[in-house]
Amino acid sequence: MAKTKSSIPPYRRRGRQRGLPARLAIGLVRIVLGLIVLSVLWVLVYRFVPPPITATMLSDLIAGRGATRDWMPISQIDRDMVRAAIAAEDGKFCSHDGFDYEAIEDAIKRNASGGRIRGGSTISQQTAKNAFLWQGGGYVRKGAEAWFTLLIEKLWGKRRIMEVYLNLAETGIGTYGVNAGSQRYYGHDASAMSGIEAARIAAVLPLPKKRGVKSPKGFTRRYGGTISARIGQVSRDGLDACVYKGAAVAPERSPPEPKGKPRPLPGQEYESPQLLPPVEEPVVVPDESPLVTEPALNELLPPEEPVIEPASPPEPVTNELTT
Repeated sequence: MAKTKSSIPPYRRRGRQRGLPARLAIGLVRIVLGLIVLSVLWVLVYRFVPPPITATMLSDLIAGRGATRDWMPISQIDRDMVRAAIAAEDGKFCSHDGFDYEAIEDAIKRNASGGRIRGGSTISQQTAKNAFLWQGGGYVRKGAEAWFTLLIEKLWGKRRIMEVYLNLAETGIGTYGVNAGSQRYYGHDASAMSGIEAARIAAVLPLPKKRGVKSPKGFTRRYGGTISARIGQVSRDGLDACVYKGAAVAPERSPPEPKGKPRPLPGQEYESPQLLPPVEEPVVVPDESPLVTEPALNELLPPEEPVIEPASPPEPVTNELTT
């Protein structure tokens, strides 16, 4: 008898022969490949286009704190701000491939000892998290962060990574980027900043909602002074050279004098209205030590003896000749 021709297409007949586990595995592979392609395209778009919004900005908007950012190209940002970020967050920024393995190992040891939890994230890792992911921990987020870090290192380069980092980093409540932060705290943009201005913004980057730039105290103030001193070391050792490799460097300028009041930004009501304190730390006298006033201190010193000047030798007598 002649075989009847099946009306089922060949590709469907082959699909029916696969079991459920095989079909699930194929579907999973397709999903993973699709996510890889989408992530690569996403990173390529952000290489040329500023990220319009981030997960952290969305959380601030939902909480009613607002989200203000004023994008500034890396060619216009003061170089001291770049140096301050490297000095504070990632001294090996120009020499690593996105991961500082020594810092990660040191952080693991410190955290295992039961002390204060510390991270070993580089600027590249923080940029990947800020641009593409969300805050918080978890193995899923950490794995995605590592993947995006590899992508931006290969597809962006160091200059673009620093540019995106300085424009997305949270610098205050509802404020993103060093340019918006500089306008908020100092009344001028980030194109011309002093070393201490850049250092104080860099000092709050790890905890921008808990540390103040305007009137820092305690650890934040001391840390800002340390970063300010490290800016010179970054400059001398060329630790920021990769950011300016093959690009013209803008001349360094002094920050302008503030004109009027700084532009009001969302969340300003949470901050202290005090003026920027001086760099020098005040001298604190311990409470258990008795205070010595100036008169009492003079009484403890021996009386000054009169100073007797030696007699000057007599002037020689000369015979004047008269004509």
